[in-house]
Amino acid sequence: MLADVTAAALVLHDQQDPLAAKRDAFVLPANTLYLDGNSLGAMPKAAAVRAQQVLAAQWAQDLIKSWNTHQWIDLPQTVGEKIAPLLGAAPGQVICCDSTSVNLFKVLSCAMLMQTGRVKVLSQAGNFPTDLYMVQGLASLLGEQHCQLVLANDSIDNQALEQAITEEVAVLLLTQVDFRSGRLLDMQRLTQLAHAKGVLVIWDLAHSAGALPIELDICQVDFAVGCGYKYLNGGPGAPAFLYAAKRHHARLTQPLSGWMGHQAPFNFDNTYQKAPGITQFLTGTPAILSMSVLDAALEVFADVDMATVREKSLALSSIFHQLVQQQGSLHALQLLTPLEPAERGSQLAYQHPNAYALCQALIKQGVIADFRSPNILRLGFTPLYTRYVDVGTAVAILANIVSSNEYLKPEYAIKQKVT
Repeated sequence: MLADVTAAALVLHDQQDPLAAKRDAFVLPANTLYLDGNSLGAMPKAAAVRAQQVLAAQWAQDLIKSWNTHQWIDLPQTVGEKIAPLLGAAPGQVICCDSTSVNLFKVLSCAMLMQTGRVKVLSQAGNFPTDLYMVQGLASLLGEQHCQLVLANDSIDNQALEQAITEEVAVLLLTQVDFRSGRLLDMQRLTQLAHAKGVLVIWDLAHSAGALPIELDICQVDFAVGCGYKYLNGGPGAPAFLYAAKRHHARLTQPLSGWMGHQAPFNFDNTYQKAPGITQFLTGTPAILSMSVLDAALEVFADVDMATVREKSLALSSIFHQLVQQQGSLHALQLLTPLEPAERGSQLAYQHPNAYALCQALIKQGVIADFRSPNILRLGFTPLYTRYVDVGTAVAILANIVSSNEYLKPEYAIKQKVT
């Protein structure tokens, strides 16, 4: 945090920012401050170029030959290997495919089959709903006698989650950065506690991949999933990724046994034989257009040190909150995100009775944030393209919206389908 957050100090911070040049790699609309990269990353210029190449040259001209000529068939592995270093994963353990929800169903099914005699899946009461839905869906297929969802309310008691990790639990399913509050969990500690009780661990990295250093291999994580459209900037609906520790590959049984997960898919055998290694998690034909865009988008990380990204992320959020505290009109905003740097991701979440209206008023003024039910104004900080001066401007606009009562206009209370 800066001792004195002045406009000049913010400009100096930007001048000394080792990531400043990365901003030029993105398409950023004029007169817009984008603080929602934790929901949808901005578009890298390379992504637009690749999309045009795939459409105009590969698909249009080379047609079906492109599966071989342009290595379309290898994209799931190629993209997975680009994502792997961002997760602290050695080669051969990450693949790009399907959606986060589908991938979670795959690894959850694998983990439950490995845990003979155990039926409980432990998660947090406030976990992202789709993660809980996937457990409920598997339970509806297997029956409660084979799969039971157990929730720990650790938002009330910080020890509740750790105390709930017992020998009765089969799988611990956690999100590294909470989508509402931005709280960052201790991956290494929780994974170790789980393993000590014989529990397998699945981490959802949707709000951490590309935003902070992750060490899946060092932490001995069993499985992980995440999406490609937030901090990885792969575009709306971009394919997700899946991590499975190499030590488990030989004994896994992946339930969605589609033809691309077969050891020889173009032999068209009637009997399924799983592919070796991480490829066994493929199911259907890869979504080439969207996966190609994600592949190109990941190029921005090629020369990036994630420790530097993390340092700037924490600085941006610290300065933002410091500026909020200095604005008398913003005292009604209650910070939900932990202030301790080791306990927060790359976002800030504020509770306010009119959080939705505040968010809509900000958007009208060119500051893109988002709202999460029931009363949370959420602001994401993407270090590759967010400047320090952007943070100062955003807080000034927010303060003006509140002090002028702009947010109380009826137009800002109209709920849209996507918040």
